[in-house]
Amino acid sequence: MSFDGGFRPRKPGAMNAFRRRSRRFRKNPFLAFLVDFVAIVGVALLLSVLIKAFLIRSFFIPSGSMSETLQINDRIIVNVLVPEVVPVQRGDVVVFQDPGGWLGVAASIEKPAIEELGDFVLGTFGITAPDSAEHLVKRVIGVGGDVITCCDADGRLMVNGVAIDESYIRDGANPSDIEFSITVPEGHLWVMGDNRGNSTDSRFHQDLPSKGFVSLDVVVGRAMLVSWPLENWSYLDNYSNTFDVLPKP
Repeated sequence: MSFDGGFRPRKPGAMNAFRRRSRRFRKNPFLAFLVDFVAIVGVALLLSVLIKAFLIRSFFIPSGSMSETLQINDRIIVNVLVPEVVPVQRGDVVVFQDPGGWLGVAASIEKPAIEELGDFVLGTFGITAPDSAEHLVKRVIGVGGDVITCCDADGRLMVNGVAIDESYIRDGANPSDIEFSITVPEGHLWVMGDNRGNSTDSRFHQDLPSKGFVSLDVVVGRAMLVSWPLENWSYLDNYSNTFDVLPKP
């Protein structure tokens, strides 16, 4: 008998060997469990990597610059579809990489290999966020083209000539103790912390090459909610009622 395409029937010996291996798995519960466990972990790892790469990431808050909105050690969930798919809007709380010179030079601490491995595995699954200290979290006050001025006669920030009511800033904090008037370049953001008296934000980096602006290229995503601890769980509002009424620049 001939077979088109060079197909050859499986030899009986190969089939028998396959059946023997299958019976061996069925007779050895531990081996079957081990195979299932490895498969489940592998699938979970793949899904975690895909989710982290394309949908969401988690970060821990290392400082009090965004209190009362965000507390130190809060864990936040970040939508990484922003800004590539969903545009950044005024009022968004964004996570971004250091634009250059904002964080200074951090001391390099060498960790044991087992700790490095643990950070990698837990970070991949989203259980920890070992690179949180390498990122910043601020609120977007202005986008490309906006003119932002501090301040009007009542001490309020002005965006495109309109004073804004910033109900999200920490109680007792002034909108800004530093006077400034800037125009945000296209493709950039002007960001400030909600705890204005304890936030080294765009205002304090105007002497750097970036002039205090944050390029969209270094934005990781928009913070959507606080997921941990449970008593701090909350959705992060972008206060559209404050910013949507502003005129175009």
